[in-house]
Amino acid sequence: QVQLVESGGGLVQPGGSLRLSCAASGRTFSSYAMVWFRQAPGKEREFVAAISWSGTVTYYSDSVKGRFTISTDNAKNMVYLQMNSLKPEDTAVYSCAASPSGLRRFSYYQPREYDYWGQGTQVTVSS
Repeated sequence: QVQLVESGGGLVQPGGSLRLSCAASGRTFSSYAMVWFRQAPGKEREFVAAISWSGTVTYYSDSVKGRFTISTDNAKNMVYLQMNSLKPEDTAVYSCAASPSGLRRFSYYQPREYDYWGQGTQVTVSS
């Protein structure tokens, strides 16, 4: 059974940084796609960033491109989201998700592509 556990959320001032972590267990993840989504109160779930487990392919939403970086540590079965230059509109619950089908070029941003989800971690950007 795949388990994903996020950590690293918290309260940060605008312009600050946070690094989210996602600990993956229960499988060999070599063929998996990993992704971060976020959901703010009253809004739909939004794609943030995706990565192939090898780390060779990444995708970002336009709203975070240039500020956020997704990465993997294969030896530790970890996925990270480094978030810099945070803005109040980045406030949301951030969730890690995984797909055994790999990173699909034309649908990587759709939640329905991902079979396994973590419980989420709250990120609040406020002064």
